Amino acid sequence: MKVAIISDIHANITALEAVLEDIEEQKADLVYCLGDLVGYAPFPNEVIKLIQEKNIPTVMGNYDDGIGYNRFICGCSYKDAEAEALGHRSIAWTKKHTSEENKSFLRNLPKEIRIDLSGKKLLLVHGSPNRLNEYVTEEIPEDYASELIALAGTDILICGHTHYPFYMVLDNKLLINAGSVGRPKHGDPHALYTLISIATNVSVDFRKVSYDYEAIAKAIEASELPNEFAENIRAGKYE
Repeated sequence: MKVAIISDIHANITALEAVLEDIEEQKADLVYCLGDLVGYAPFPNEVIKLIQEKNIPTVMGNYDDGIGYNRFICGCSYKDAEAEALGHRSIAWTKKHTSEENKSFLRNLPKEIRIDLSGKKLLLVHGSPNRLNEYVTEEIPEDYASELIALAGTDILICGHTHYPFYMVLDNKLLINAGSVGRPKHGDPHALYTLISIATNVSVDFRKVSYDYEAIAKAIEASELPNEFAENIRAGKYE
């Protein structure tokens, strides 16, 4: 059984299209999305439309919550005042350019998805089982990671939100962060998603997919979004 996990698309339709093509080539049996469909790039409606067309089960991300409910903040963590100001511009632009129908779609996304596959229980969330915008990174203490998995009552806990891919094995349990399709932070501009193979053993493959990121960068520059977001796309990082 192959399960593809996509996350943090952030209105990058070109990256999403490339990843979905690769998922089809890999013959994944199932595809799930960990949210943050919108923000930072100029194609929120196109991304939502494609997710709907492909009927991909999706959990709510903090950005989906922010735009769906027309909030002033998205629940993001910013490194400084300049980054926060840029983030507020992204929120304002995205609220203005996301249709009311699509805001309703975002509001109605579930906070979690639970599935049973090949004798394994999987829990899919955006941040963590505790909080929509909790950052679960590879620096997480093993005892806290084990506690999250135990409290969630799952064998495999799959998160997004940080944009950094990693996985951790804990007493035959597995914690996975799926990284980001549309706005990577790990220093590589390629789109990234996670392919999980579940059989007697479980294997995790972080797949990098080439796409025309320069086209997205230019589309950002042609919009009223901050040009800094275009440079983030080109660099594959924003810290």
